[in-house]
Amino acid sequence: MSAKTKVSIVEDDINMRKSLEFALSEYEEFEIKCFKSALDALKKMPEDTDIVVTDINMPGMDGLAFAKELAGKYDIVIMTGNATLSGAIESLRLGVRDFLTKPFDADALVAVLRKVRDEKPASKAVKIIENPSDNEPNKSAFFGSSPVLEALLKTAKKAAVTDASVMINGQSGVGKELFARFIHENSPRSSAPFVAINMAAIPENLLESELYGYEKGAFTDAIATKKGLFELADGGTLFLDEIGEMPANLQAKLLRVIQERELMRVGGSKTFKINVRIVSATNADLSGKIKNGEFREDLFYRLNTIPLNVPPLKERKDEIEGIASSVLKRVSSSYNLGTKKLGKDALKALLAYDYPGNIRELVSIIERAAILSESEEISKSDLGI
Repeated sequence: MSAKTKVSIVEDDINMRKSLEFALSEYEEFEIKCFKSALDALKKMPEDTDIVVTDINMPGMDGLAFAKELAGKYDIVIMTGNATLSGAIESLRLGVRDFLTKPFDADALVAVLRKVRDEKPASKAVKIIENPSDNEPNKSAFFGSSPVLEALLKTAKKAAVTDASVMINGQSGVGKELFARFIHENSPRSSAPFVAINMAAIPENLLESELYGYEKGAFTDAIATKKGLFELADGGTLFLDEIGEMPANLQAKLLRVIQERELMRVGGSKTFKINVRIVSATNADLSGKIKNGEFREDLFYRLNTIPLNVPPLKERKDEIEGIASSVLKRVSSSYNLGTKKLGKDALKALLAYDYPGNIRELVSIIERAAILSESEEISKSDLGI
């Protein structure tokens, strides 16, 4: 039997809290802990929690401040009885995975929990990096090296010095965002913002406002004008991850923005110029989507000026040892695990494995092995593959 998903529920209303705990107790796949406030959760919540489900409106520390405190540590689901568009967008900026509007039934919550558990994202829905050069600069972000990687980076460097649109194709977990960052870092725009959005992680009804922004009064909760991601990326690079998941009804507007280099905020009446370089990525078969009428052919050609096809890790095995060693060093240092190293049998097993989850899976394997291994040398049995 697979391990239970550990869920922490943070809700100040005792009746709601008990109701959720009772409803989820009927599902053996979940292990539930409940907390009456964000401050209580911060003190007592188990470190091995998988998903945090939190209310927004709570005394002491509200759900958004709580989500900001937990950002990057846990998968977060927001629930609220007073959902607003601006609040939902702010949640997504913090990396919140989903949100539920009260009242909702147990089936709706279970569906969201399963989705969050089973669909681990490559990144938060939105990343805004004001000074990219301070983060993962240049080739060092790739850890390992291989002839395939060297050829890809050579193409990426040629593309970087231009403003041509680049489309990065590859399976989930191959490092598509790293290539997008590499292109930005090696471009004349490197000192400007790098903004990334995961199209598959943004609900359709929020995506337009997230990309283009909105004017004050555009809808009930628009109490102030808000810039969209295109504006935030002005002068820099906008990375549209999972572009194949963009709803068909929004593709025409994106095409116009790319062609005209101007946009209009939601609820606005005037257009204004923008200066943004577009890099997109997909693991979908866009040619099939075009044939099925799910993706615009003219948009595809606008985005696919320079294609960058990233093979899966099983075709780049020269990189495995370098990636594994780098991750092992980082994890050992972060958790004071001493000087951990890979044994010969472990390295042989790593090189023989096919990695359906690609680099993301390799990183997870090494992190787990480093933490759970009883000895200084990581053995094949520690890897769990």
